[in-house]
Amino acid sequence: MKNFLDQCRDAIGPAHVLTGEKDTASYLTDWRQRFTGKALAVVKPASTDEVAAIVRLCNQFQVPVVPQGGNTGLVLGSVPDTSGSAIVLSLTRLNRIRFIDPISNTMTVDAGCILEQLQNAAAEAGRLFPLSLAAEGSCTIGGNLSTNAGGTAVLRYGNTRELCLGLEVVTAQGEIWSGLRGLRKDNTGYDLRDLFIGAEGTLGIITAAVLKLFPQPKAQLTALAAMRTPDDALRLLSLAQNHCGAALTGFELMSQLCLQLVTKHFPQMQLPFAEESAQYVLLELSDSESEEHAMAMLESVIGNALEQDVIQDAVVASSIAQSKSLWNLREHITLAQAAEGKNVKHDVSITISRIGDFIRETDILLQQNFPGCRMVTFGHLGDGNLHYNVSPPENASDEAFIAQQDAVNRVVHDSVHRFGGSISAEHGLGALKRDEIRLYKSDVEIQLMQSIKRTLDPMNLMNPGKVL
Repeated sequence: MKNFLDQCRDAIGPAHVLTGEKDTASYLTDWRQRFTGKALAVVKPASTDEVAAIVRLCNQFQVPVVPQGGNTGLVLGSVPDTSGSAIVLSLTRLNRIRFIDPISNTMTVDAGCILEQLQNAAAEAGRLFPLSLAAEGSCTIGGNLSTNAGGTAVLRYGNTRELCLGLEVVTAQGEIWSGLRGLRKDNTGYDLRDLFIGAEGTLGIITAAVLKLFPQPKAQLTALAAMRTPDDALRLLSLAQNHCGAALTGFELMSQLCLQLVTKHFPQMQLPFAEESAQYVLLELSDSESEEHAMAMLESVIGNALEQDVIQDAVVASSIAQSKSLWNLREHITLAQAAEGKNVKHDVSITISRIGDFIRETDILLQQNFPGCRMVTFGHLGDGNLHYNVSPPENASDEAFIAQQDAVNRVVHDSVHRFGGSISAEHGLGALKRDEIRLYKSDVEIQLMQSIKRTLDPMNLMNPGKVL
């Protein structure tokens, strides 16, 4: 493969074809530090033309390509396998914001732009780019698009798919498709954009996108409510939607154990309640009228919920600092889980009205099969997405519990299937759930997906072994 690598160096410069162990290490290990693959090289092009040149070389030499953004995924979708036959194609040098159009409310950006960079650029232009998730300081928009990422604002603004108006893609043959028109209406055939969004780099490589922007809200208010059950949380959701409509932009469910772990491992963060409750909901309102209008809506929701015994207590942030402290409780759950030890993670979606039943029934099944296991349940209740994570019993061996991961997954995923849900709401399938999904998708679905893959990537060079 020396000739291949030499031609890669000629195409993009020797400094951007990494082969040394120290230089490549961070690109080969997944975010959770549970898997390390091997690669011929890590290749870092700086433009769409350079990406296309590398893909054409991969076609010529039949070298598989693993596209990678910030490498923050949780399902082994952005790291190579252990064969060492593939290159990792890192898009982090494609990091330009090409154009912001405040009249059309769009921004055109390279795929390697960090999500937080886009949020800040939109804010400087007096606009809002609403995609927000825990890894926003290191994940890239290309990765967000490739996994159709969700985050905390899906309830109001939708997944990444809904925030994208057009793409630029390097195909599996090394051709460039430019679909950066940014049109909100275009009925001229198949929607190619939607084929590549959520495909996890298995059909082609997203190199740029046109994204939707929104007016900055006049006010954002945050509240934390305590309640007894997930069913009460659903009742609160209905009240909030009835009172606030589209102003309700965040509705995050967190179990008692979630916040116990946060306050245990981050003692500077404390719950603003005298007594603990079984469940908590973090609400956020984004109002286009005024702070007074937003506060009136929020107080009406809280007041009605207290009168109807839907919630036990609530606190409304009275400053930006207080709002950040409430959101910090939510955003530190994943970090607190990691500090507590290993756990079995699930990213599932359930029809919203059935979430209470799902949690109740699946909790019982898990206790029957794995006595003493602890449920770290949190997620975006407003769009039906739960991070339904299972931790070992207290003082139990992490390793012994993780050895039962397949059995834990079977209980949870079978229950998700019975409830008509999905075993991957926003993280994707990657390599981790590639085989698992065959238990729950119909043969027709799998065959249709395979047909698309064979048509667009007949040599199976685009992120092989992922999704299918």
